[in-house]
Amino acid sequence: VQLQASGGGLVQAGGCLRLSCAAAGRTNYAMGWFRQAPGKQREFVAGITYNWGTTVYDDSVKGRFSISRDKAKRIMYLQMNSLKAEDTAVYYCGVRNGEMTTETSGYGYWGQGTELTVSS
Repeated sequence: VQLQASGGGLVQAGGCLRLSCAAAGRTNYAMGWFRQAPGKQREFVAGITYNWGTTVYDDSVKGRFSISRDKAKRIMYLQMNSLKAEDTAVYYCGVRNGEMTTETSGYGYWGQGTELTVSS
């Protein structure tokens, strides 16, 4: 599976942005968005099962972020609203061949990352 993430940028606090992750290859998998802030480990943000669309969110983004996927286009999205300075990070999309997990180590395929900066 090959992944291409895009959509990052500079946004003011309270603003919104949508990230995209285009996938090429096998389609029976779980997908997730992760982020890594400077000096911190990569952490789970949100995940979705490709076939059924079942979603899961980290508590820090519940109610603000929404994950979705377009099966026909093989694209996963992360709609981010009410952005905060603490959302600043490089965002990565990941894919695993199996059930959904929030564990970063469970994902074997990664996109190149797209950077989000939220100014306060």
